[in-house]
Amino acid sequence: MKMAVLDFGKTNSKLFVFGQDGRIVDERRTKPDWIRKGGLSVLDEAALHDWALDAVNEAVDGHGIEGLMVSGHGCTFALVDETALTHPILDYEQEPPAEIAAQIDRRIPDFAETFSPRLPLGFNYGRHMLWLKEMQPDAFTAATAILGYPQFWSWRFGGRAVSEVSYLGCHSHLWAPRRRDFSSLVDAEGWRGRMPAFARAGAVIGERRFGKAGRPVAIHNGVHDSNAALHAYRRQELGSLTVVSTGTWVIVLNPDCPLDALDRDRDMLVNVDVDGGPVPTIRFMGGREFAVISGNWQGAIAPASIQRAIDAGVMALPSFAPGGPMPSRTGEIVGRVSDAEERAAVALLYVALMIDLSLDLIRSRDAVIVDGGLNAGGLLAGLLAALRPGQSFLQGATLEGSATGAAALASESVGREFAADMPEPVRVASFKGLAGYRDDWRGLIAERGIAAPAGGAP
Repeated sequence: MKMAVLDFGKTNSKLFVFGQDGRIVDERRTKPDWIRKGGLSVLDEAALHDWALDAVNEAVDGHGIEGLMVSGHGCTFALVDETALTHPILDYEQEPPAEIAAQIDRRIPDFAETFSPRLPLGFNYGRHMLWLKEMQPDAFTAATAILGYPQFWSWRFGGRAVSEVSYLGCHSHLWAPRRRDFSSLVDAEGWRGRMPAFARAGAVIGERRFGKAGRPVAIHNGVHDSNAALHAYRRQELGSLTVVSTGTWVIVLNPDCPLDALDRDRDMLVNVDVDGGPVPTIRFMGGREFAVISGNWQGAIAPASIQRAIDAGVMALPSFAPGGPMPSRTGEIVGRVSDAEERAAVALLYVALMIDLSLDLIRSRDAVIVDGGLNAGGLLAGLLAALRPGQSFLQGATLEGSATGAAALASESVGREFAADMPEPVRVASFKGLAGYRDDWRGLIAERGIAAPAGGAP
């Protein structure tokens, strides 16, 4: 069965065509536009839809796809009536005005109920829902359904309006993981009646004809991207593992971490897997921070540049984006870089050190799978394996674990085999002084009053 996956990221949106062997046989890429409208930053939904529709039609004509699946980034919701949005989709990277924030933040449930830490901007999309309700109450009045971002796109392409637990449970303030039900906020605001019935991620929720010949294509219920990556590896029965999913966000998911170990002040939370189970998680905006530190470096990074940065003791200290496990300081670079590539090396070392710290905080002790675009070439995974010799490290056979997991969910829902390649062992990086560089980095963090966790790598 050939499957198309629309993988909507915050920075990059992609369409992948998966063959019957589970491998990617074609792809298209674009960047979503976030535009100003009515004083707000919102998605140019029409432009992204037109790109996606063209890409799907080409996939039907070129590959004869039978299903369309969606994987989507978190923190985003859509209000719709029977046919269209009742308000443009909000960009989660904007803060409500202080006077409104003071009002809405009093209505947010406690961490003990939702395991959603109180985060800035729209990193909890229930907070942005409260903001929009204050600004534009008519948008809620007119809406017949409140949809998560992947569910919006599945609906937009011809599926029925449904809810999906991995997206609702993604630090939204809208879900109570222990009860496996909507949070008290949903009932207090009267939103339960506009939450559609649930369907499992990947379930068929409609059909639409695409392409020049009008070929019928099944529409599958979408999924939260990092939870799709988790599913991609869990289905391969690899035993206990931690998944590090990288992109605009670095999401570290360890299902074996005790819930009482989660620290709401360090961007630690409970995600929810596609079957409703709690998944302790820590995250930071690693892809965004890499871009800021590196000056938007796009190329490969030579190991020699990594070694030069270590030898010179040049390092980046957190944080260069909102949220994350150390949100209390503005990021800074200590020392002087000699050229642009060495600056990119410092950025990659920063991401590796932040993941290393996050693995400590999320109590990761078993195998770790490193997935996603920041691991291009395997250097990030190699650094982590060198920093944590007591753990085994694997990396995805492709960089697209989220899309692969989404394709697997859709295929499984109709009883089709999906034979994705197994993860590959990581080649451990060899850099002199790396452990000391990590110790110096943590020491500087402690000097600046940003407490690192007790203990070190296993």
